[in-house]
Amino acid sequence: QVQLVESGGGLVQAGGSLRLSCAASGRTITYSAMGWFRQAPGKQREFVARIMWSTTRTYYADPVKGRFTISRDNAKSTMYLQMNSLKPEDTAVYYCAADVQSTATASVGYWGKGTLVTVSA
Repeated sequence: QVQLVESGGGLVQAGGSLRLSCAASGRTITYSAMGWFRQAPGKQREFVARIMWSTTRTYYADPVKGRFTISRDNAKSTMYLQMNSLKPEDTAVYYCAADVQSTATASVGYWGKGTLVTVSA
């Protein structure tokens, strides 16, 4: 079993920044990628960003390109999401994901419980 624990969410004004963290622990597995997804009220969970564990190649959803940066620290088994120039439409629960095969939620092997990000206008 893999445990994923997110932190760093909160309330921020539009234009502000937040950094989310995801600490992984538990059974050691080799997964190709980790990522972040988000779910806004009344909407389906959607892909935000993905990072390949071995190459650090990154992928982003169009709405966050140029504003969000995904990174990871292998030694700490921790992944990050730096979010800049936040917009009210970024308000959502952000989920850490491991063993992410694609941008589809069905491709995710493990989920964290989520952390709420609220962006006020």
